Amino acid sequence: MVPRSLVLVVALAVVDILCVPLTASAQLKVIISGGFNAAYRELVPQFEAANGVTVTTTTGGSVGSGPNTIGAQLRRGVQADVVILAREGLSELIAERRVTAGSDVDLARSVIGMVVRSGAPKPDISTPEKLKQVLLQAKSVAVSSSTSGVYLTTTLFPKLGIAEAMQAKTSMSGAALVGRVEAEIGLQQVSEILPIPGTTFVGTIPAEIQYVTTYAGAVVAGSTQASTASKLLAFLSSTTAAPAITRSGMEPAPRR
Repeated sequence: MVPRSLVLVVALAVVDILCVPLTASAQLKVIISGGFNAAYRELVPQFEAANGVTVTTTTGGSVGSGPNTIGAQLRRGVQADVVILAREGLSELIAERRVTAGSDVDLARSVIGMVVRSGAPKPDISTPEKLKQVLLQAKSVAVSSSTSGVYLTTTLFPKLGIAEAMQAKTSMSGAALVGRVEAEIGLQQVSEILPIPGTTFVGTIPAEIQYVTTYAGAVVAGSTQASTASKLLAFLSSTTAAPAITRSGMEPAPRR
């Protein structure tokens, strides 16, 4: 006769086995800025399905002094495994050793474009002088508070000699204001403005005054999922990801 104590032990062991998930999915936390977001959202489900990984994504700005920039989030202890942002912001994180040395990977290059409200005439911005006149004639202009907006307000507008004229009518709340009929024209990364409903894409600003942003990713220092994080970055920089990057209005970064 089997002792009752042994039966109890066996029964508890069976319960423990039944309570263990059949498959353990790795969890990956990503913080991403807006510029690469459109391509990323298309690609992540493919990565999750192929690798049995669950990716949780939050957002933040690449640069700036706001509390929601990616740098500010990491500095106050927000946990993440991967960050994806403009090179300018990533360079700061590398200098502060907040990402793993040598883990950074270029993903895509993006340029600045313009949108107007749906149904509005497309202005001619084919030369710096024509763009200048469009900006001066506009009643309201919306730009990003991150990389492209900083360039426009601190470098391009002064270079065109219109910084003072633009100051009162420029909002750094993003080109989405145009789609909400809260601004007349918007200037931002092409990959960020193409999906905005209620707008028409005008084109990119002239090459002579264009600002090219490189979006890159890195593994956050201290991540417990470093191997899976590196896999994600390898996938996002692969030839498989290139078509989605192109569709989003960017070009894949040159492979090193």
